[in-house]
Amino acid sequence: MSEACANGVKTAAVGAFRVLKRGGTALDAVETAVRALEDDPAFDAGRGSVLNAGGEVELDAVVMDGRTLAAGAVSCVRNIANPVTLARAVMEKTDHVMLTDRGANLFADSVGVATVPSDALVTEHERAEWERHQQYSLGVKSLFNSRWDHDTVGAVALDCHGDVACATSTGGIRNKMVGRVGDSPIIGCGGYADNRVGAVSCTGHGESIMKVTLASRILFHIEQGRSPSEAVESCLQYMAERVKGGGGVIAVTRSGDWVARFTTERMAWAAAEGDVLSYGLDPKEVIRERLPL
Repeated sequence: MSEACANGVKTAAVGAFRVLKRGGTALDAVETAVRALEDDPAFDAGRGSVLNAGGEVELDAVVMDGRTLAAGAVSCVRNIANPVTLARAVMEKTDHVMLTDRGANLFADSVGVATVPSDALVTEHERAEWERHQQYSLGVKSLFNSRWDHDTVGAVALDCHGDVACATSTGGIRNKMVGRVGDSPIIGCGGYADNRVGAVSCTGHGESIMKVTLASRILFHIEQGRSPSEAVESCLQYMAERVKGGGGVIAVTRSGDWVARFTTERMAWAAAEGDVLSYGLDPKEVIRERLPL
């Protein structure tokens, strides 16, 4: 699975970078990257999403445009293969920031966002894992801690106009309560983008990330003069100390500095810059290759 995740993020990064090379916007790039990851069953988003306590898929996503601070989000959608695209439609075609559940699906129908049978988003592997984990009670608090995998997907980008954007998408945590919404679609938690500072996308234990508003906290530290690496590391450490939560972050600043950091055992990440593709899986690993463009 680690190799599949590494290949998935590399493919997504290359696809998004091609969008930027053609003059596309940062928003186009992050949507392209996250759509690729939602379509990849190696991740917990779109096809490959985990199942809730009722054996259902419930998906969350957010996009944010750093140029205008416009944002769109959806939560608890069940039959949308690419929630990130629906989130962008909320941003661009409504006066709202977030739509949820039935309302999000009604909106999807009204603007022609394609739906799929929910079963089409469930892999055989996830169905087997969900059944295996039925032995655990929802009342056991440790079910939702950072020792469990959280393969939420996200992307950040800086385009040739100096605009930044972020996008984050997830199926949440396996066996979560029906209707549970984590950090991913919450502005300032699962993601945030502001041209004056940069863009951030987060993954990890959603309840912990929400308690410390991780994405906006990181950008605040960068705005106060800390380097992206210092800001991310200090905020992840704060989250671990304050609420015992683990997670990971990708971030890019308005000047083009970027960072990928995590306190979980692993996090697949990739970055495309110039003619170099960088990627890794564990905290000490950074592999660099020439971009296949």
